Amino acid sequence: MGAGLAGLAAALHLSERPGTEVVLHEATARAGGRCWSFHDSALDRVIDNGNHLVLSGNAEVLDHCRRIGTSGLLAIAPRAELPFLDLETGARWSLRLPASLGELLRGGLRLPPGTPLSLGPDAARLMRAGPDATVAQAIPGRGPAWTRIWEPLSLAVLNAPPDHAAAAPLAEVLRRTVLRGGTASRPVTMPRGLGPTLVDPALARLAERGIRPNYRRPLTGLAQKGDRLHALRFGTEEITLGPGDAAILALPPDALGRLLDGPVPGPGQSILNAHFRVPPALAERLPPILGLISSLSHWLFRRDDVLSVTVSAAESCAGPRPDRDATLERIWREVARAAGTDAPPLAARLIRARAATADASPAGRRARPSTRPMANLALAGDWLAAPLPETIEAALISGRAAAEALDG
Repeated sequence: MGAGLAGLAAALHLSERPGTEVVLHEATARAGGRCWSFHDSALDRVIDNGNHLVLSGNAEVLDHCRRIGTSGLLAIAPRAELPFLDLETGARWSLRLPASLGELLRGGLRLPPGTPLSLGPDAARLMRAGPDATVAQAIPGRGPAWTRIWEPLSLAVLNAPPDHAAAAPLAEVLRRTVLRGGTASRPVTMPRGLGPTLVDPALARLAERGIRPNYRRPLTGLAQKGDRLHALRFGTEEITLGPGDAAILALPPDALGRLLDGPVPGPGQSILNAHFRVPPALAERLPPILGLISSLSHWLFRRDDVLSVTVSAAESCAGPRPDRDATLERIWREVARAAGTDAPPLAARLIRARAATADASPAGRRARPSTRPMANLALAGDWLAAPLPETIEAALISGRAAAEALDG
């Protein structure tokens, strides 16, 4: 149940097991969950509903693309480098990690100005942080490293300000990518979009195996007998599970909370995604990914002639009820300064993903349920893939883990 990335990953893994029949249900009219692409009439372009930063150390993303035949659609940067711009001061710098000792000795490490002395001790404290610590509690300093690295990372990775976000998930992301060096930290973009790269080919691979999602089929109830799931309810229809049957619920927290007893985390903050179509010559002035500091905008992504901006933790950064037109105009002014233009965009669109993630606080992390609540029931979803935060990588990991749990 659920054809987001976690549900698709679970279905793909189970469909490769001989003798297993897989049935996939989805409550909405499309697959992909919070990861999808669509044609926007205002821009007259295919855009993603939101931007996602993937790194070469995200092994599950790379494996998923190999599994569905889309590895060739990934654009993996030649080196681990991200450019930044401070819109208040105009300062520009890059964060670059060397891929080898030789590259390090040749000056391959670049850090933001003013950060080298505190960065190592800060990272060590973050790695030692307990499950109840926030990012702000784990890292006491508030100097250049805080404003240029730790605060932007907390917002981007955890979708929460550092005084609210749990430190442990951020530490785990760094362990799997940055702390492994440049080889695991190269930016990965998807020029064709999230849907054509991650979702549509997965559906095609499942269709080859006779599996097609049953759309507009929300799960409305469960029946339990002993320690086993006995039946699934879809409106007035009830499907009884036989002795050899099992189920995976790849659902968001609110939907799962209506079906299972026990706590689930509350909603996290929204994410704003602003998309601007611009003249191609203007777009070419910008790198594929640009981090922005001292601004409402956090990350700027370029794909062809569309510039897309992400504002994470929108309630904290833009207020609980920002005016749509004023917010879009403010974001464009920041993009225009980064691109060095006074001209307006050719077209614009602002998309608000409400409660884009679950509560990222330590208390919210503790409220996440067991991923195996019954003998024949497993749970999946990026919000369940501890110790990671909610990312594409986490969604795919959770889907595979749920399938493997039922294999056992």
